[in-house]
Amino acid sequence: MANETVRVRRHDAALIGAIGMVAACGLVYEYLLAHYAGRILGAVEPTLYAMIGLMIVAMGCGALAARWISSIYRGFAWLELGIGILGGTSILLLSGAVALAYSLPEWLRAVYNLDAAIVVDGGLAAVLLASARVLPFVVGFAIGFLVGMEIPLIARVREHIHQRRLEHNLGAMYGADYIGAGVGAAIWVAICLKIPVIYAAVGTAAVNTLVGVAFLSLYRRRLRPSARLWIGHALLAGLLVVLAVFGTEWTTRLGDTLFQDRVVYRLQTPYQNAVITKRHVARGKPDVLSLYINGRLQFASNDERIYHAYLTTPAMLATYRRERLLVLGGGDGLALRDLLRWDPDSVTLIDIDPELVGLFAGEDPDAPAWLSRALVELNENAFADPRVTVIQADAFIEVERLAAEGETFDVVVADLPDPGHPDLNRLYSDYFYGRIGQLLSPDGVLAVQSTSPFHAKAAFLSIGRTVSHVGFDTEQFHANVPSFGEWGWTVGTLRGKSVSERIAEGEAGPTPDGWLDRRQILAAFAFPNDYYRGLDDIRINRLGSHAVYGYHQEALQEHRGVFFAGRSGSRQR
Repeated sequence: MANETVRVRRHDAALIGAIGMVAACGLVYEYLLAHYAGRILGAVEPTLYAMIGLMIVAMGCGALAARWISSIYRGFAWLELGIGILGGTSILLLSGAVALAYSLPEWLRAVYNLDAAIVVDGGLAAVLLASARVLPFVVGFAIGFLVGMEIPLIARVREHIHQRRLEHNLGAMYGADYIGAGVGAAIWVAICLKIPVIYAAVGTAAVNTLVGVAFLSLYRRRLRPSARLWIGHALLAGLLVVLAVFGTEWTTRLGDTLFQDRVVYRLQTPYQNAVITKRHVARGKPDVLSLYINGRLQFASNDERIYHAYLTTPAMLATYRRERLLVLGGGDGLALRDLLRWDPDSVTLIDIDPELVGLFAGEDPDAPAWLSRALVELNENAFADPRVTVIQADAFIEVERLAAEGETFDVVVADLPDPGHPDLNRLYSDYFYGRIGQLLSPDGVLAVQSTSPFHAKAAFLSIGRTVSHVGFDTEQFHANVPSFGEWGWTVGTLRGKSVSERIAEGEAGPTPDGWLDRRQILAAFAFPNDYYRGLDDIRINRLGSHAVYGYHQEALQEHRGVFFAGRSGSRQR
């Protein structure tokens, strides 16, 4: 009897431990697919929540379906094999589908020598693109369905070992499941976010494989004949080894097909995925370097000068003092470069990502030497200037700290990414702009990059209204940046005359950037007739409201970033 009790307890420990391990794997699969699907589909937050919700529903469906599996031992062994195969190959599968959907039109264009103006987006190309957008959710549902079957099957195995119905069986199973999920979440944050996504998929699938092999070994007598299961697990182990060795290269090459130019460097940080591409234009012309963050273009070296001139020059012309300057974001050092040309006493830059700053400071040991030289040349080695202080911090938190300490600046430049994620939305909120106002000297100027006034009009207007709401005398202006299209900025002062009035009253003459003059800047404040009609209906982006984020997502998803010019006298949306 004592030996039997020890044997049963060992089985209990093994089965409950297996539940904890597969629960951790299930949680990682949820985050993994949600994270990767958001990256390739673009709408990160909606995709994240939709994927997690879908997989939870799928788990419930799988738990209900588990009752139809009569051979519980063999069923669980095959289940782990299936989860390992699908989970381990999921990222490669999704990468391949997206690459095919986006590269096929270009291939057809090349084969049939079609003019660049001809759009190849119908028929098979449209079907492939739609399939690539749906596939992450299909894979997520399939994995969730299989994961949902694990607990009921293990619970039945445990009762079979005990040869009776266990009163607290489900409590023990779900307890192990919740604890394992917590461990999985910790693993995701501490490890998976810092490694290539294919490693996270392969590593998680490897745990499923080990659980399957352990289950086969422990219950080999109940699984006879088990040759197919052993062969399947052996083949899966071999597949995972191949994916571990070559998977990153394969997914990288598939991902590279999504960029028009040649990818020359990738940088995955805990905060973002950065890609730099290079385009050779012609002999004697400089190559064009472009930076993409999470798949979105941040600058192209051939015309970034336009964007950064409009971002910095109006504010610098309008301020009466240029001694202490503050840049929020701008880890590429390009806004910093332009501000240093005005000969300030000091410039403080706050950026959350030290690895991105290191890349543009020429300090990334993994970056090609030629690329480091090119980036440092592009920003004129701004980070090495002794007047520059770089603070690695969340701008939202750091601005509040600086305000609490009584720091003041003559100009604050907010060179932050577009509000395409809820976490970024707070950097366009009334609370944030209010804290910036506390940092400005009496005649100081705030400049904010404000997305496109035509492709994301409501978001642009909401930024302007929000800055005004906290007490700034606010104006907005726009210019064409070829890589972006029509782009917009917001400027504001707390006291005295407006920015445009200050610029108009200033002395004419060249500006340090050599690109803009007062006449060009003042012209940029002009918008089409009726552009601001309906402005009162635009919501202020209060902290927690997600107004700007919602407007930006609407422009991307519903309007596809297209501006519709209404008829004369009609209401503009």
